[in-house]
Amino acid sequence: MLKKFTLTDKLLFISAFLSLVYSEILFFNGNANQAIFIGLWVPSILSFGIYLKLLNKNKND
Repeated sequence: MLKKFTLTDKLLFISAFLSLVYSEILFFNGNANQAIFIGLWVPSILSFGIYLKLLNKNKND
């Protein structure tokens, strides 16, 4: 299953996951505003990955 993912896909997924974990750490340490700010990065990172996939698909067509 992981063979379908490119290196870029894996790096984007790892960065989204790490930002989610860091956001939760901040939240449970009492920094709610910073945690929300960092937590908003997760959908942005994943959306950027989808955008890159679409660009790559259009280049190959």
